[in-house]
Amino acid sequence: MAIWKLHGDGKTIPPGEVVSPDERLGWGRTISMGMQHVIAMFGATFLVPLITGFPPSTTLFFSGFGTVFFLLITGNKLPSYLGSSFAFLAPIAAVAPHEAGQAPALEDMGVALFGVMVAGVVLAIVGAIVHLAGSAWIDRLMPPAMTGTIVMIIGFNLAVAAKNNFQTQYDDGTTADLTGWITIFAIILITVLFRGIIGRLSILLGVLVGYVAAVIQGQVNFDSIESAGWVGLPEFHTPVVNPVVFGLFIPVVLVLIAENVGHVKSVALMTGKNYDKLMGRALLSDGVATTVAGLGGGSGTTTYAENIGVMAATKVYSTALYWVAAFTAILLSLIPKFGAAINTVPAGVIGGAGVVLYGMIGLLGARIWVENKVDFTSPVNLLPAAVGLIMGISDLSITINGNTIAGGVAVGTVAALLLYHIMKPIAKLRGTASV
Repeated sequence: MAIWKLHGDGKTIPPGEVVSPDERLGWGRTISMGMQHVIAMFGATFLVPLITGFPPSTTLFFSGFGTVFFLLITGNKLPSYLGSSFAFLAPIAAVAPHEAGQAPALEDMGVALFGVMVAGVVLAIVGAIVHLAGSAWIDRLMPPAMTGTIVMIIGFNLAVAAKNNFQTQYDDGTTADLTGWITIFAIILITVLFRGIIGRLSILLGVLVGYVAAVIQGQVNFDSIESAGWVGLPEFHTPVVNPVVFGLFIPVVLVLIAENVGHVKSVALMTGKNYDKLMGRALLSDGVATTVAGLGGGSGTTTYAENIGVMAATKVYSTALYWVAAFTAILLSLIPKFGAAINTVPAGVIGGAGVVLYGMIGLLGARIWVENKVDFTSPVNLLPAAVGLIMGISDLSITINGNTIAGGVAVGTVAALLLYHIMKPIAKLRGTASV
């Protein structure tokens, strides 16, 4: 377990230096910067329970504990915050549909939680295998052409969900469109107008602007905040076993693998240290955190790019900050009024933020293609990606006896991977296409 030593005088960071994971600044600066990491993850982490209808305080509770698990399992050597993963939105929507602003039926929520738990167990198993056997097999299973395709499917499959929230109609006949547009433009303007931490918090600040617009239009009900207490435990739920979730949730594991591997490599690049030996532990940690969240009513977790951005800006990679962030999140989750306030965010704001976020998630897939110079003149890359994308984005499902056993994300992901691994050896044997 790494122990922090004071970096320099604990106050300043000389040019060209960074605060390593096993170092820290003075405790005053460490605590304030740790709380800054809570703010960085806040907007995206809370959008997931708002979209799925899961209790926000419960999600925050397991997010904090998930970060603790991550720090412990990685030996306190790898800085990361585990926030809510957007990869779970599509399968949860498939098994736990609900109206905007309402929680899903308890049975449906339980089934969704079982799916989250299953994904966590599978990810933990993958992490254990990587720790023992290395990560080279992951690259062979999911080359950049397929990784980008899977990430793009996850994002663009949610387009209809964003549209439905965006166009929600209220009892008085008004719609959420105006609030959605205000939220979108606020996020975009804040992104381009401001540098530093304000610009990186554009999602959170844009949501706040949209929320104010919704309040002005009378679209927010504050009754739940008034009736909530100041201190109390989060609202826990238990999973309901249902085999239907296997085909829906297991493909999410592929995205979580890609996100965790990307996080480890990003931290290594920024700190100048090699963290490949921690790759398996990182995956195992996220798997444990996601499993525990599924057992108690939280959202599945993943490493957060927002917090990588904060580290890159501050040059402080101390894991001490993440202990502060984890315990801050847990303490906030024990304030019911705080969770109730989050739950008042209306459909228009969720829809506007969703339009931006889902599009960004989808285009991250394209970024993976570009950064890895994927050759789409080769049919081995082109055809599996093309088929998988259309199946996933159109939400082509497999149904047996009226029961959906695999949703669009699962169908598109499996189709793309199967086609790629069938076509590649044949093309190589026959010399019919570059591989």
